[in-house]
Amino acid sequence: MPRPLDHFVIGVADLDAAGAHFAALGFTVGAKNRHPWGTENRIVQFADQTFLELVTVGDAGAIPPHGPRHFSFGAFVRDALARRSGLSMLVLKSTDGQADAAEFAKLGIGDFEAFDFARKGRRPDGSEVEVAFTLAFAADAAMPGCAFFTCQHHFPQNFWSETAQKHANGASGVARVTLVADNPSDHHIFLSAFVGERALRSTSFGIEIEAGQGPSGGHGVIEIISAEGFAFRYGTTAPKAETPVFAGLEVAVPALGPVEAGAAAAGITPLRHAGGLTLPATTDFGTTMRFIETGQATR
Repeated sequence: MPRPLDHFVIGVADLDAAGAHFAALGFTVGAKNRHPWGTENRIVQFADQTFLELVTVGDAGAIPPHGPRHFSFGAFVRDALARRSGLSMLVLKSTDGQADAAEFAKLGIGDFEAFDFARKGRRPDGSEVEVAFTLAFAADAAMPGCAFFTCQHHFPQNFWSETAQKHANGASGVARVTLVADNPSDHHIFLSAFVGERALRSTSFGIEIEAGQGPSGGHGVIEIISAEGFAFRYGTTAPKAETPVFAGLEVAVPALGPVEAGAAAAGITPLRHAGGLTLPATTDFGTTMRFIETGQATR
């Protein structure tokens, strides 16, 4: 079965400013969490059990280097932020992180040891809980600016919160994640192996693959397209980069009005495009976000 979407790691220079940015758009943003490897995050959860992870470097001295068979999350976040802010990691759900790591090694898309870690979290009522995860990393040498891993949640009942998943803008989840590359078809073998799905669709501008069904029944689309294709879908220019980059996210909302009003109040100029609402990337937030009404087809 294809692996479902889990979360999207978005590097930001100022974590509190990023949280305020998302709150202004009508998202419920979680409290700050600290990792022992030098990064800090704030989380935006959705009812389809996907989430956005806003992340920054909190303690550069605590970041471990990459090593043989060791992928350093902190080092990747630091280096990605040195290039540009925005989405840089795609994460899929896992039922067995150790098995994923072994499979990725067998398929030749990442010979990394699985990484286990735990941290304390807080529920909306302030009570403390433990959350723990196993991560299995994959890599495509042709996409050095992008990271890919699976995430096994060991205490999902402690992580997911119905309260945190309720947003003023009604957002229910991420419908699509978009990468931009000069030659999208060069990456279909890696993406197919990472997602665990052989059936990829060719489109006018590249390829797309449907991730597996999530716990709440939803699917999401992962696509890698040309810069021209990105402009067609999002209505704005793609970021310029020498290698493939994550460039856009589509978020499902029941209506566009609340997002548009929130953007205006925050001084952001949205773009109505192809039945959706696009917020172009900015210097401090290098990912384009497109909001579509729930159930809207975007292919």
